Amino acid sequence: MKKFTFIVTLFICVISNAQTAISGRVIDEFNQPIPGANISLKGDAIGTVTDFDGLFTLKVTQELPFTITASSIGYEASSVEVTSESEEVVIVLSEGNVLDLIVISASRAPERLFESPVSIERFGVKEIKNTPSVDFYDGLENLKGVDVNTNSLTFKSINTRGFASFTNTRFVQLIDGMDNTSPSLNFALGNLIGMNELDVENVELLPGASSALYGANAFNGILFMTSKSPFEKQGISAYAKGGITSQEAAGNNEFYDVGVRVAHAFTDNFAAKANFSYLNGTDWFAISQDNIENPGLSRELDPAYNGLNVYGDEVRALLPGAGVVTRTGYNESDLTDYNAESIKFDGAVHYKPFNDDFEIIYAGKLGKGQTIFQDSNRFSLKDFFFQQHKLEVRNNNFFVRGYISAEDAGDTYDLRFTGININRTWKSDEDWFNQYAVTFANAAGTDQERHQAARDFADTGRLEPGSVGFESAFNEVTSTPDFQTGSRFKSKTELRHVDANYNLGHITNNFADIQVGGSFREYSLNSAGTFYTDFDGAINYSEIGVYSQIQKKLLDDRLKLTGSVRYDKSQLFDGNFSPRFSVGYTLGKNRNRNLRASIQTGFRNPTTQDLYLGLDIGEGAIVGSAPDNLDRFTRTINGIAITGRAAYENSYTAESVEAFIRSGGTANLEIANPDIVQPERVTAIEIGYRADFGKFLLDLSGYYNMYEDFISTIDVVSPLAGNVGTPEAEGAIGTGNFAGFQTITNSDVDINSYGAILGVSAKVFGDFDLGASYTYAKQDFDQNEDPGFRTNFNTPEHKAKLNFGHDNLFRNFGFNTAVKWSEEYVWESAFAVGDVPSFTVFDAQVNYRIPSLKTTLKLGGTNIGGNEYFTAVGTAPIGSLYYLGLTINNF
Repeated sequence: MKKFTFIVTLFICVISNAQTAISGRVIDEFNQPIPGANISLKGDAIGTVTDFDGLFTLKVTQELPFTITASSIGYEASSVEVTSESEEVVIVLSEGNVLDLIVISASRAPERLFESPVSIERFGVKEIKNTPSVDFYDGLENLKGVDVNTNSLTFKSINTRGFASFTNTRFVQLIDGMDNTSPSLNFALGNLIGMNELDVENVELLPGASSALYGANAFNGILFMTSKSPFEKQGISAYAKGGITSQEAAGNNEFYDVGVRVAHAFTDNFAAKANFSYLNGTDWFAISQDNIENPGLSRELDPAYNGLNVYGDEVRALLPGAGVVTRTGYNESDLTDYNAESIKFDGAVHYKPFNDDFEIIYAGKLGKGQTIFQDSNRFSLKDFFFQQHKLEVRNNNFFVRGYISAEDAGDTYDLRFTGININRTWKSDEDWFNQYAVTFANAAGTDQERHQAARDFADTGRLEPGSVGFESAFNEVTSTPDFQTGSRFKSKTELRHVDANYNLGHITNNFADIQVGGSFREYSLNSAGTFYTDFDGAINYSEIGVYSQIQKKLLDDRLKLTGSVRYDKSQLFDGNFSPRFSVGYTLGKNRNRNLRASIQTGFRNPTTQDLYLGLDIGEGAIVGSAPDNLDRFTRTINGIAITGRAAYENSYTAESVEAFIRSGGTANLEIANPDIVQPERVTAIEIGYRADFGKFLLDLSGYYNMYEDFISTIDVVSPLAGNVGTPEAEGAIGTGNFAGFQTITNSDVDINSYGAILGVSAKVFGDFDLGASYTYAKQDFDQNEDPGFRTNFNTPEHKAKLNFGHDNLFRNFGFNTAVKWSEEYVWESAFAVGDVPSFTVFDAQVNYRIPSLKTTLKLGGTNIGGNEYFTAVGTAPIGSLYYLGLTINNF
């Protein structure tokens, strides 16, 4: 009987403990709820998450009393002892500072940002909610040292430390470990087909070279975007934003952006989520008609006029008596509708088969959009479709993931060739220039009047925008994937990638933290022969890499040493080692200051276009320099067939040919024969200092970059008879019997860059947040070493940023402001070269929280005041954007 009583009592106790439920709430110092805070039982894996109102219920099996801990990003963790099941537990979290936040990317392992061995920036949920920018991706521009070049309303390009372009192949963007790069364009399309901001857990940015851990192309920097787990962040959340864009050229136009996130843990082992967002608006109009060749002269005053955002006037001829004359072009606004659209959907299924940290994840992303982007030409990216599918297995110590990225260029077309070939549809270049020349010779009056009469006659019957004939020609040209007669950009290229990492720290922690990993990547190029030389089927090539890192703390954990090395081998190039070494030392009695120094390397493989492009553009051809591409590309000139090999093995520089034609002296001819392209390399030295003085934080860093084999292009001319250096070849050049090429190679000149970044953040006037940063960037390059070579540094020497705000100025009300200033700088690209004037931009937002409705209202504006500016020559002036948004149940 005693045994029976004992068993029953024990059973009742077990049942009782299993049913113990503790309820409470988590608030900040202003008595505001903290949604998404993690609640855990001390010494146990049991945990839960607070809802939008900061409320939680935690079911435990332990006997009272016990201790629970609450933590949330941006706050200091706090623990309380629970002594009664009936009491409501209230946990107050104090705001922490950014240096105490945990980051992953700097070492591929969790560590305090304060102790990161290299510079790193972080942008989390709190920063997303407070940014005055219209979305989180635009808000990244407020990070210190970060440049955001605005191509259009929906396409922005992030860069650090100079050498920026919209086709930014030196900067990598990862979403949950997947490279967001377009496989054929070779660069990330901003957030056009990226993340829904409701699902963003945090963003980390590593400026500078990071190839030691992340491989090829982590050259100028790498951006990591991590999504929320459906196990930890459940429920339905949504946002809706609407407003106007205001630009002098486009006027006031409505835009709207809506999104939803749904996540649910069906059991402790199985969870899923889905995200959808849709944005629609009117893009900024690019309306500059500045004369590229002869600045300051209008079409009426310059027969050779070539307008910046005018297309078709690139076609030119030297006419007897009249000089150089160009055809009449079409304005950019005649060739695109400026509709901006982004549709994004993604979903994920998470499975924990053993009810622990071992997890299997499938994730899929689909994106479709329309925007304008600028490369060597301006493109209308229309109905561009991009998808990614990932399968990942991971736990706290390892991951193995494989994913595929596939794109369909849709109805994308080149604006320049659209203008050129619409002109040619109604009248050939030969007929147009002949009519111009005859009319000019027979016309009376001043030269200007004769040129105008000649142009008017040659343009007789020209297709006018809006006419039936123009629309018919436009549709025909933009649907033809041949730049000789059309302008459509056609591609269904794929990228396949597998990578893995194992952290041996749980085994080797008595000695050091050691990691090993590797990756494999394969490209499958498929343009049906329209711009790649894949006329006989897809072109495949692969890359493989392995790496290891060791990290050791010494001297009472004040000294932290980190060493990494990676070996990468492309199918097309010799292998490459990328080492990195860093040292950090924590100073002060309170361990509140940190010194760091590092030397690291990076490399950039030539892009798919650098390797396998084969594009005949009439006046010349662009030929990639993969060894097997030299024979894949063929071209027929004056009845003579030549291959791409002629450009690299039998050519003169274009500049010397021009000088020869002008002077007639063969001594001017300079043999080119450029080498085939090799990977580009950089060695980066960095020092830094971080300090936490309570309400004042300081982060200072400086760097020096040394580049080798800088990838560049050279224009060359190949004679159609004889070998360069022989009288036969010189004779062919003299009689115009030659072919022009643009080749991709490496520059021999020394190119270095250096800079410094200062960032401070402080609590002022009580609890107001103040942040300020200054960035200095300079390149060290002697133009005299290679007068025709452009480095495309494309960043101001000086820029500064300032933000000021308060999360809770009064109950449920907050605000934030941001000011960005940039000094004037020179923009260089294949599309255009020119000055970008200095600009100052002011953004602001106010927000009001309605806890009972789990809703936040936000009213904001960017470039308030409407002082239009641009960040690159050829792009549209950026006007003002004003928006009103509401977000429901986001945590």
